[in-house]
Amino acid sequence: MDTISQQVERAAAAIQAHGHPRPRVGIILGTGLSDFAHEIESLLELPYDEIPGFVAPTAPTHRGLLILGRIAGVPIVAMAGRCHGYEGHSAAQIAFPVRVLCELGVKTMIISNACGGMNPDYRVGDLMLVEDQINFTFASPLVGMIDESTGPHFTDMSAPFDRELLDRAAAIARREDFVAHRGVYVGVLGPNYETRAEYRMFRRLGTDAVGMSTVHEVIAARQCGLCVLALSVVTNECRPEALSGAKSSEVEHVATTAAPKVRAIIRGIVAGL
Repeated sequence: MDTISQQVERAAAAIQAHGHPRPRVGIILGTGLSDFAHEIESLLELPYDEIPGFVAPTAPTHRGLLILGRIAGVPIVAMAGRCHGYEGHSAAQIAFPVRVLCELGVKTMIISNACGGMNPDYRVGDLMLVEDQINFTFASPLVGMIDESTGPHFTDMSAPFDRELLDRAAAIARREDFVAHRGVYVGVLGPNYETRAEYRMFRRLGTDAVGMSTVHEVIAARQCGLCVLALSVVTNECRPEALSGAKSSEVEHVATTAAPKVRAIIRGIVAGL
């Protein structure tokens, strides 16, 4: 059986065979955010099913397209959509594209997602800059992967998100005059939304937002030594005492309407690199 390094090299070679500038920044576009692809001066678009080891997503608004191009003159690679654990994929499968992006030359990862806001100060349409995370999926992309060429097996997660990138993102939000909280993201398996008791538990654990992605990608990115920034769009308010039923269509709509804020931060961060 091939090692994870060999699988990564095969996928990267399939992408590089098309010829493209070596990307400096990797971007993962979450729910409702795939339209950001229009902001990219595209040089190459590859469906995931043409890349060995990539999994085509089934979640709505996740296009399953790898885009290589430029933003503000900086070479980037963007994932228009991702796969999730609730689709039946392992943590290792979810994290695999991050490893490939690293192999392509990426040094900075910007990861976006839709989330439920549990902090009472958060409102629908707000952004949260992720300062820390809790992996409540009870799975890790590092399990069983004894391959030191990908990075340390016992990866340090004491500071998963880059402080300088967080400060720059906050400054962009202030300049553009929109709210960007800083908070803790808890990643769950899904696809069901949480019960009132679960929201209360998560708040007691010190979390501000909950979602069904990101945590495995961040772990893999840190193992690879990448600088990471994560942006969460608050698509619904999760108040146990006044909880209304969440609907995926509403989540997608809010994420789409909040996309200009995400675009502003991504463009500002990339332009400043």
